[in-house]
Amino acid sequence: MFEQLYRQRVELSKIIEDHTGQDRTQMTAIPSLFFSRYSNDTGPNYGVHKPSLCIVVQGMKEVLLSQERFQYGPADYLVASVNLPISGQVTEASSEVPYLALKLEFTPSEILEVLREFKMGVEKKENAKRGMYVSKIEPSLLDAVTRLARLLDTPMDIKILAPLIRKEIIYRVLQGEHGGMLKQIAIEGSSTSQISDVIQHIMNNYEKSFKIEELAEIANMSVSSLHRHFKEVTAMSPIQFQKQLRLQEARSLLLSESADAADVAFRVGYESPSQFSREYSRMFGLPPKEDIKRLRDNQDKTINL
Repeated sequence: MFEQLYRQRVELSKIIEDHTGQDRTQMTAIPSLFFSRYSNDTGPNYGVHKPSLCIVVQGMKEVLLSQERFQYGPADYLVASVNLPISGQVTEASSEVPYLALKLEFTPSEILEVLREFKMGVEKKENAKRGMYVSKIEPSLLDAVTRLARLLDTPMDIKILAPLIRKEIIYRVLQGEHGGMLKQIAIEGSSTSQISDVIQHIMNNYEKSFKIEELAEIANMSVSSLHRHFKEVTAMSPIQFQKQLRLQEARSLLLSESADAADVAFRVGYESPSQFSREYSRMFGLPPKEDIKRLRDNQDKTINL
């Protein structure tokens, strides 16, 4: 098994190198498949992790969900079953052995389609569980992923074969050690599916205030059940989840526009610029103006390299 995994990683590494060629994360010609290559450790990168399968072929990565850390490397894979605001950083990379990884995004409807098509048994509705997990990779899963990536060398095959291999990959993940957790997202009326609806509502309306009773109504839960299940899935409360979305969007706006921090604070839903500055500093380590200067300086250094 170890020999087989090694050969698969070697081939997958070459494919990723051939289709990136420089340090970056990029979308490939296969829908929802992304490649990453970095020759140095990276600082924390903040964003919303969409439902996806992530595999590191070389190097190591760490993902922080609230205060919970997920570390994974070539022996593992990471799955996110719902949208989650996270920070992630490459913790092991070098010019000789660069960090190489891929991400394949999927949707709950794709999971449900696989469950139905392969007549996979679905357990009864269970209590919500964490929407992110790390598992040991199996040769069957890595083989399917390698075959999907290999299609990039025969673009004419992508339209026909990629959807079939995507189904196989989802099937393999569902068969894995924690596959039952992923199944719950596709089961209508499960607590995980109900929390997913609340997550989507907050993401679509992150700049607006909400009452917890409104979210409980969306989830068809009591307020206490909503709090309990939401924290189990996301490792944070609905308010903390919204705050992370607001601060991430504010940082993106400040970096992409020549906007005033107070103006951006109002745009993402804050009523007090001073509160925004405090919470921004707590999350990113520096006040808005200093943080954006640091990010731009780092971008310039990368370009100069």
